[in-house]
Amino acid sequence: MQVSVENIGKLERRLTVKFPAERYESQVKTRITEMGRTVRLKGFRPGKVPPAIIKQRFGPQVRDEVLSSLIDSTFREAVAQENLQPIANPAIDTDGKPLDGEIAYTATFEIMPELPDVDIGELEIHRITASVTEADIDKMLQTLQLQRRSFGEVDRASAAGDFVSFEYAASAGDYRFPATGLERAGSVLGSGNLFKALDDALTNRSAGDEFEAAVDFPADFGNPELAGKSATVSMHIIKVQEPKLPEVDAAFAKAFGIEDGDLDTFRKEVRANLERELKGTLMARLKGEVAEKLATAHDSLEVPRLMVQSEAQSLATANTPKGQQPSRELVDAAMPIARKRIIAGLLMGELARRHEVKVDSKRVAEQLAVIASTYEEPEQVVELYNRDPQMMSGLRTRVMEDQVAEWVADHARTTQQELSFDEVMHPNVS
Repeated sequence: MQVSVENIGKLERRLTVKFPAERYESQVKTRITEMGRTVRLKGFRPGKVPPAIIKQRFGPQVRDEVLSSLIDSTFREAVAQENLQPIANPAIDTDGKPLDGEIAYTATFEIMPELPDVDIGELEIHRITASVTEADIDKMLQTLQLQRRSFGEVDRASAAGDFVSFEYAASAGDYRFPATGLERAGSVLGSGNLFKALDDALTNRSAGDEFEAAVDFPADFGNPELAGKSATVSMHIIKVQEPKLPEVDAAFAKAFGIEDGDLDTFRKEVRANLERELKGTLMARLKGEVAEKLATAHDSLEVPRLMVQSEAQSLATANTPKGQQPSRELVDAAMPIARKRIIAGLLMGELARRHEVKVDSKRVAEQLAVIASTYEEPEQVVELYNRDPQMMSGLRTRVMEDQVAEWVADHARTTQQELSFDEVMHPNVS
């Protein structure tokens, strides 16, 4: 076998491989002979099909299969011989025809870049820390009460927190919605379901009230005929209902899976859930911080174009409605972020290799338990992961990234900032 390598880009290589045509013909002959012993054709006894018939019926298929197999095996031999690391299957170009006793093909592919030494001591990492307090548990219990609230009709003016049922029609210039009659709707005042101007118009109103209000509709309102316009809204209040929160008692605890209704056990369960959420969010922020600093420190690193394109495609797909393909513009816009992610991922993998960071099987099991706990039948989820090597590999990679991020934070110039649970979980809420 003859091999030559051509650099056609910083990370692109073109291999030209030649192997003896006799090797190819020998394997074709062997495959034809094997088929003669196993193939079943009408009119012939098993194992008695003449080679000429086999060649006539299956020859082209066999020759294609043997050629594909030889290209695959010789390519693997060639890249090992040349000490190359392709990142994906190559693009193969060949006519498959012998010339001077040899069959030649070219394989074009990208290779992994040579990764630099990373001076972790020069990285400045900002690490957020937080803990769950009793006040956080109280707030979560209040949220759970709101989720289980009921509403009872009242004979008074509406206020924040009340559910108001109403009918309305909005007119802006010659446009009216609905075209005829009134549209029925309902909302909890102050919940954010309605924009503030409409919320205000419905506040301090009683069942049976009929009135008109000048309302400025926001620019992003769903109806383009009303968006960004001032409209006259005719309203009829149907009924006002006030919220009734359930007591946090044994019955309430049982509704959330605490069989004996013990409130201390309930609070411990709420704390455990909050701590799991907090831990996951803190780790995600730390990984993001480490990835950003690594990518920024090595932004000139050449990375395989194919890897960047694949990551950009994934990012764009995640922001495209299900069942649709992302637009080329969306994929192109994702390329800079994708490139940073690839740089960070490669460097984190290299750090793990050079500093012998081994994936912690206990952490893998713990992470799997967390994932499974979000499903109704967690045992089946665990079994699914254990049966699927690809899913388990992805989980192990995530855990390894967690460990590398923590290792970097431990060895970099790291500053810590203590935040509250709410500040971590709801960073954009002022």
